[in-house]
Amino acid sequence: MATDIGEPALTVDELAARAGVTVRTVRFYSTRGLLPPPVIGPRRVGHYSQEHLARLALIEELQQQGMTLAGIERYLQQLPDGLSAQDLAIQRAVVASWAPDTAEELSRAELERRAGRPLGPEDLERLAAMGVLRGTAGPDTYHVDLGLLRLGVQLLDVPLAHEAILAARTVMVKHTRAAAHELSVLFRDEVSGHESVEAVRDLSAYMQPLVVQALLTTFQRSLNEELREWLRNS
Repeated sequence: MATDIGEPALTVDELAARAGVTVRTVRFYSTRGLLPPPVIGPRRVGHYSQEHLARLALIEELQQQGMTLAGIERYLQQLPDGLSAQDLAIQRAVVASWAPDTAEELSRAELERRAGRPLGPEDLERLAAMGVLRGTAGPDTYHVDLGLLRLGVQLLDVPLAHEAILAARTVMVKHTRAAAHELSVLFRDEVSGHESVEAVRDLSAYMQPLVVQALLTTFQRSLNEELREWLRNS
């Protein structure tokens, strides 16, 4: 499997560190077929790509949903071949939408383990500004939004000003809330007077991951169109 263009190949140690797991875990997943084999380079060293990293993030999300290893194997087997890191990120976002908002109180060491990297004072400040974490009464202990943690850590390396990232977050929150409200009204009007409260809740639980995937796919295509238009006019 080829690596993403412009992205460095990762050794198994680097992959494990970035994913916040052990090398033993990476090798175990590989033997179970949950991870594709690495590209073998010079000196017979295996190199892993961003797709491997995204697949590990998806596996972690499925585990957090309480799925067994056999269930994860079945889920991954149903995915199309050749998914990019971006495609796998969309799959993970859909899986994350199944669960309610989750937050945990983590020590600094556990936070860094889950982030897959050391976090300096500036990193912690940026994560707090993005709403990923906040301090607690205890020293070096944080209240962490697990659904946002991996995204927040990835944003730490984005070559954008901190103010631009926060402005982008404001835009996303504003428009996604508006879309959620309009979709909620649409579905509520559709079932109003015809279904019980329990049936409406069941429909909502069924529709939520489908709607999230539709929104993500539509947004991704719209963003690609905007970028192509910008490049044509630049």
